[in-house]
Amino acid sequence: MLRPKKISVNNQETLNIVWEDDKEHSFPLNFLRDESPDAGNKGETILWTHYPPPPQGPDKPGKYQIASIQKVGGYAIQIFWKDGNSDGIYSWDLLRNWGEQMEKNREG
Repeated sequence: MLRPKKISVNNQETLNIVWEDDKEHSFPLNFLRDESPDAGNKGETILWTHYPPPPQGPDKPGKYQIASIQKVGGYAIQIFWKDGNSDGIYSWDLLRNWGEQMEKNREG
């Protein structure tokens, strides 16, 4: 598993990651928030039954702005958004896969 060497936020627009192999990925903040891997956003599956997420209310100010980022163990980050949400945990593997997929989509 590759780990980030550096994580930074650029003008509250993108989250930038430089990986141990010096590869760089840049993620739009609205993508990270909209694709947050938490049950309240994506729903959850329990005993082979999928439960959709609850209806979302209106967006609160700061939905796409990062207040802070904390490391979770040695495998992920948790993003604390300015609207008070902090439910998603973004693993290194997930972020790396998203970054690779974004590169492929730009090339093809």
